[in-house]
Amino acid sequence: MKDNYPVALFNGVVITANGKYRISDISGDEAKALVGKNGYVSAIGHEATAVIFSQILNENVKMNRIQYRQSPRQLAIALKLNQRPTEGSVLGIDEVNRIGYKLKLIERLE
Repeated sequence: MKDNYPVALFNGVVITANGKYRISDISGDEAKALVGKNGYVSAIGHEATAVIFSQILNENVKMNRIQYRQSPRQLAIALKLNQRPTEGSVLGIDEVNRIGYKLKLIERLE
């Protein structure tokens, strides 16, 4: 799928441009292998999410609140919370872990 793009890291499942996408679950080990092979670019806008990605990927993932556009054929990994937080909430690591989350692989097909 990849065309020499780094894996984009997002703090939620987002569609950054028009196109066709496929979204599926990905394990922490699979995410770590994918990032190890392809590198990554952080588009993570929350510190707690950056810390959690750092722990999962064994990388020093920094918060990087940028506007990011996923390219066709580029892969992304998002942290999806198991429930929606209240409006205006900024969650800490403990709160994210309490709510729970899954990792999602976002493939931009075209």
